[in-house]
Amino acid sequence: MKVRKQMEVQDAAEQWVSVEQIAQHLNVKAFTIYKWLERKDMPAHKVGRLWRFKITEIDEWVREGRAGDGSERDLGNK
Repeated sequence: MKVRKQMEVQDAAEQWVSVEQIAQHLNVKAFTIYKWLERKDMPAHKVGRLWRFKITEIDEWVREGRAGDGSERDLGNK
């Protein structure tokens, strides 16, 4: 139970990042992030008109292989 509580506190302290920051983190263009949001069920939260991300959620999504499903050509990266 103690470990779970630590994880909850750590998650609450994690910063929210923007589309541009998450694109830089993944070394892709912002355009690709918007396409993943549309087509890949990328974990994100909309705050007003802006998308926000938790890096730990994105890293888990990538590790699960969900970012690589399909071809890059479908995302406009030729």
